[in-house]
Amino acid sequence: MSDNPSPSSSPATTDFGFRAVPREEKKPLVRAVFESVAPRYDVMNDLMSLGLHRLWKRIFIDRLAPRAGLSLLDLAGGSGDISFGWLRQGGGRAILSDINPAMLAVARSRARARGIVRGLDFLIADAEALPLPNHSFERVSIAFGLRNCTDKRAVLAEAWRVLRPGGRFFCLEFSRVQVAALIPLYDAWSFAVLPRLGRVIAQDAESYQYLAESIRTFPDQETLAGMMRSVGFARIGVENLSGGIVAIHSGWRL
Repeated sequence: MSDNPSPSSSPATTDFGFRAVPREEKKPLVRAVFESVAPRYDVMNDLMSLGLHRLWKRIFIDRLAPRAGLSLLDLAGGSGDISFGWLRQGGGRAILSDINPAMLAVARSRARARGIVRGLDFLIADAEALPLPNHSFERVSIAFGLRNCTDKRAVLAEAWRVLRPGGRFFCLEFSRVQVAALIPLYDAWSFAVLPRLGRVIAQDAESYQYLAESIRTFPDQETLAGMMRSVGFARIGVENLSGGIVAIHSGWRL
């Protein structure tokens, strides 16, 4: 992957794609992106990953190891794929949380269409400041959502806080490509093809441009593992998928 420069930042600014913006502006900007793409969210995911997100999510849900006696907090749960998969594979109570009401509306509609009426609750919440008590869940997950958060360390700290001792946190996110031959193809897809498809299919090239840029400014595998360690997670694991295009990070609260 080419080393696109991260936007210059200070305590008062943060990244929004390749732009540095005032920290207080990022959440409204991200909210606008997802309000725009919410009606076509599944199309967006298929475009961004060439359909591979479905395989990555299946692997991710397997790693969560759903069981009836375990509860899940699904942060930035989007249209519900992780929560639905968790319940489908026999997991216990799940809370699907997202800061964006438009995304939760999509998830609710999809849950009704699938006949999911038990074991799933919905929560509008900021993952950086969860309105939930300590030690509430055996599993906390976030899939393709952490890169859109303003204070990623705060999200990790909140995940650690609400986990019960012996619980596990899992993050599925685009990461740093590890296979050199994939890099030029991946860059061409992200910056030449994807925004054009976004313009043609979703009439929204700018949102897709941001999503591609947000991947490049997200911490790489080692950096994210270090951030998890700094908030208290132990026995951290990193599993690269598709040559590192995405990675699953996991950690225990001991």
